[in-house]
Amino acid sequence: MKTIFTKEDGFQQDWYVIDADGKTLGRVAAKAASVLRGKNKATYTPNAECGDFVVIINADKIQVTGNKADDMLYRHYTGYVGGLRSYSFNKLIERHPTEPLRRTIAGMLPHNRLGRKMIGNLKIYEGAEHPHAAQNPKPLEV
Repeated sequence: MKTIFTKEDGFQQDWYVIDADGKTLGRVAAKAASVLRGKNKATYTPNAECGDFVVIINADKIQVTGNKADDMLYRHYTGYVGGLRSYSFNKLIERHPTEPLRRTIAGMLPHNRLGRKMIGNLKIYEGAEHPHAAQNPKPLEV
């Protein structure tokens, strides 16, 4: 049996919207990463961008279980000596409401130029409104 490889220009990219209000961070991120990679399609090819666009709304209302809101640390290095900055989940969601979700999804994608291309198909908004109504996104249940 031969393996069939499809070209990148042969894929139909759909739009999906996920409402993250009251949902768990890891479950939303895993579903979004799977759709971004294209694993929900029969034409999945690991070395091509065959995934769909994902719009996530209400990112500021996402939840984590247990004590992770205080214990989980997000680290950022400024590039200067002694420039390691650490923020808890609560502090980061207070300052940048979309950042914990974006970082979690980016960690589930390939760490190469293909992954950087896929993360460009992710749109995250902190409120319930988004400017992608013209694309007719389909709701995606988590």
